[in-house]
Amino acid sequence: MRQFVVTPAAGKRLIARALAREKRVLSALESGTVVIVAGSTNGYVAEELLGRSEPEAVFSRHNFVRGLSVPPGSKAAGPRDDFPGDVILRKGRWLKGKTIFDVIDELGRGDLILKGANALDPRRKEAGVLIGDSHGGTAACALRAVVGRRVPLVVPVGLEKCVPSDIGEIAADLNAPGAIGVRMLPLPGEVFTEIEAVKELSGAETRVMAAGGVCGAKGALWLAVSGSKEEEKGAGEIMDFVSKEPSFSLKSRDTEY
Repeated sequence: MRQFVVTPAAGKRLIARALAREKRVLSALESGTVVIVAGSTNGYVAEELLGRSEPEAVFSRHNFVRGLSVPPGSKAAGPRDDFPGDVILRKGRWLKGKTIFDVIDELGRGDLILKGANALDPRRKEAGVLIGDSHGGTAACALRAVVGRRVPLVVPVGLEKCVPSDIGEIAADLNAPGAIGVRMLPLPGEVFTEIEAVKELSGAETRVMAAGGVCGAKGALWLAVSGSKEEEKGAGEIMDFVSKEPSFSLKSRDTEY
């Protein structure tokens, strides 16, 4: 067994690297439409997939966000005037400026939606997304294809989003009449965390053995990775690579997380 410390930013890169090799994603990238809904983790996913399909494309993940979970009083709170749209890849070609709202009614067999989350129950492999929009935002839009036409939904989400409660129960409380604040929608998709990422990239099994830290390790995961000698070596190589990932930042507002 080998042990690794993975920061939130390194976890995002790890998830993105793995999804860029996942068979279902590659199939949709080649012959269908991949919808990457804007979000911090999905910004890394967009970078990796664009690197495969359009290596010359100019893309910045630093503004590839809609709602943000930030501390009270943060400079990053509020609407953004530099939002580039979601990343829509049709047969590998980037439809610049388009959003999920523009293509949702065209999606069908062979297509794929990638949508992040705010809460994760890893034991049940369930995720939920906070809803601030009165029409349900991009999550409700995605359901038109996911439920209406069985388009697969993959939920890239870091284990830092783990909550010690049932996602359905949280949603019931937040969505109750008279409640104040954001709502929550449980996502009917397949969660893809650092655990699935390590498995995809190396074949090794992973478990979280501790979490947290200071001096740059806030929100970090302590992972125990086990497998064959070759699998553990492969896991070590990818961990060495992602460990160099700098903290997530919104450069236009000089804010780091």
